[in-house]
Amino acid sequence: MPSYVHGSRVGSRVNVYGVDFDPLQEKDVIQHVVTELAAGRGGQIVTPNVDILRLTRRDRESRAHVESASLVVADGKPLVWASHIAGRPLPARVPGSDLIWSLSAALAEHDRSVYLMGGAPSTPSRAGQVMRSRIPRLRIAGHLSPPFGFDAHPDQLDAACATVAAAQPDLVFVGLGFPKQERVIARLRPLLPRAWFLGCGAAIGFVAGVQRRAPQWMQLSGLEWAHRLASEPARLMRRYLVHDLPFALELMAVSARQRLRLRPEALADRAAAAPDGPVQTGGQH
Repeated sequence: MPSYVHGSRVGSRVNVYGVDFDPLQEKDVIQHVVTELAAGRGGQIVTPNVDILRLTRRDRESRAHVESASLVVADGKPLVWASHIAGRPLPARVPGSDLIWSLSAALAEHDRSVYLMGGAPSTPSRAGQVMRSRIPRLRIAGHLSPPFGFDAHPDQLDAACATVAAAQPDLVFVGLGFPKQERVIARLRPLLPRAWFLGCGAAIGFVAGVQRRAPQWMQLSGLEWAHRLASEPARLMRRYLVHDLPFALELMAVSARQRLRLRPEALADRAAAAPDGPVQTGGQH
């Protein structure tokens, strides 16, 4: 499936273990969202990591959420590594925890507004205060901390979605964890067809300061998951060590096999593209 930025084709999507990713850097994502908003078109960004990639291979609903997104970018170094091993590299990691800042700064420059949804009571309002202090021109359309389990009660879900829609934001950050945040976004998109949405997981908590993000060196070295595990071992140990670690090893092995299959094809393409055609061995006498 081709990717389009600024209305022009930028290249084919990169398939990483069955999921198509847009080969974009953070600046490309920002420019695309700004351009689409100016054209009156809304959309959704999904940022899969190893855990989300694992879920898409085992759960039909999770896969549908990723496939319905307008942009799919990798939030996880292992996914970028896997794409390089497979010979079809993604240019960079684009985490939601970075996009919440860079997208907000870009929207502030265009007098656009953002909405913060998710987190414990007072967390989204605190995040809004922090963002305004760092990005003074940013308009916060509103914030909402829905009650626990609200998505399982149709009346509470409808009320929450109506509250967000009434604020008419240009961009909604939904930090409820995958796939709950994507379920809520699926309900919101028809109500706000010209808005953009980002399911951002723990990013609102990071902004508010109620959770600490991993140091930069851990982010760059692919160890951000270890920092999260140390911060919340009871909640994350089974996910990271029992499910995600074996899956990450499987992902690398599959990517290596893809590279081996790609090599003969690449060599054949290179030979066919040579100016004088394939090199002939021997000759006629």
